[in-house]
Amino acid sequence: MAVYAVGDLQGCLQPLKCLLEQVAFDPANDKLWLVGDLINRGPESLETLRFLYRMRESVVCVLGNHDLHLLAVAYNIERLKKGDTLRDILQAPDCNDLLTWLRQQPLLHYDAERNTALVHAGIPPQWSLKKALKYAGEVEHALRDDSLIKPFLDGMYGNDPAKWDSDLTGITRLRVITNYFTRMRFCTRDGKLDLKSKEGLGTAPPGFAPWFSYKERKTRDTKIIFGHWAALEGQCSEPGVFALDTGCVWGGAMTLLNVDTGQRLSCDCDEQGHPAPQPLCPPPSSQPPLEP
Repeated sequence: MAVYAVGDLQGCLQPLKCLLEQVAFDPANDKLWLVGDLINRGPESLETLRFLYRMRESVVCVLGNHDLHLLAVAYNIERLKKGDTLRDILQAPDCNDLLTWLRQQPLLHYDAERNTALVHAGIPPQWSLKKALKYAGEVEHALRDDSLIKPFLDGMYGNDPAKWDSDLTGITRLRVITNYFTRMRFCTRDGKLDLKSKEGLGTAPPGFAPWFSYKERKTRDTKIIFGHWAALEGQCSEPGVFALDTGCVWGGAMTLLNVDTGQRLSCDCDEQGHPAPQPLCPPPSSQPPLEP
């Protein structure tokens, strides 16, 4: 069995198919890990969800901010933004099946055998893996509870509070947890978030740094695979941390990682989120393998 992780899809189905064909992905034996942001902005959001739903027994997926936004729009159509490509999903006859499946997905997945965590944006430096799994579970519970999901989705938008406090309660607590797992890029060493800066590593505001860069980060002994940060272009020199969002939907590429060997494949994309004519899918690059 092979395990492959793929960066943000954002409704770009054809590049995903391109990559799966290159590795001869077998849903009966292989696993596909997805870092979230399955939909939105790209040309085939509905088709992407349907494709994944059909092979859901072979898929491990964590939720990203765009996936949560889709759920929020489903409960309140006024949250639909001008640039969203979600209307086809909401009008589809199988919408309920797709969204029911989506709301069952976690914010954080941990594979103990591989000592590897899968998350959309990251894990803040002040949280241990045990605490991160616990806090992720609080949001997952809200998403799966019919009486809690709408209040949570209505209240999850916003940048405040910018820092975790264990005394936080209710929707405010869930909002901070959600922002860490699905929106974080830069933070302070004690976890204060800057959610406005979206560029590369050299653009951190004073006192802030990439979440993965702190030496005292409590998940340093755990491998972490994440997406969300397209400006990194898949480059992360931190040992054991693997950035997979390479900006397919913005004309970059979609990247696939063999979780066990560390080999990468990239499929270049055009600005509409389709595979670029040339090159289609180059051979695996010489990225360093995952350390044992």
